[in-house]
Amino acid sequence: MRLPPSYREFLQVTNGWDEETRSSLRLLPIAEVGWTRDVDPGLAETWGPKLGLPDIPDEDYFRYGAGQDPIHIRDEYVPGTLYIAEYLEGQVYLLNPHIVTPDGEWEAWTFATWYPGAYRFRSFWDLMTKDVFREFRP
Repeated sequence: MRLPPSYREFLQVTNGWDEETRSSLRLLPIAEVGWTRDVDPGLAETWGPKLGLPDIPDEDYFRYGAGQDPIHIRDEYVPGTLYIAEYLEGQVYLLNPHIVTPDGEWEAWTFATWYPGAYRFRSFWDLMTKDVFREFRP
């Protein structure tokens, strides 16, 4: 499976992110990246299809940014997300290959125990610039 462009570019430059800062989890090198169902079966099972979340209409699911409700995830996607960060203190970053933009970007999630579900972004690039490094923007 071809990885999304912004994530591929990131890996070509860094092949992961070893620094753990208060702004970022350790992003895994490509050799450690894997499907959530394989890397973290507990997360995949707990938040997967057995959870039985109600169907979410597209107008709610595809709401990104300030109006987004983190519970609006589609639980059937969780096991097949790509696990790209070290799970740390209840948080992990995931890429969702079930939602792909016309330019090949996959939806990106920041999944954490302190809110129900995941905050979703249109791409890895959006996750990094609008969430991970938001405190560094002017």
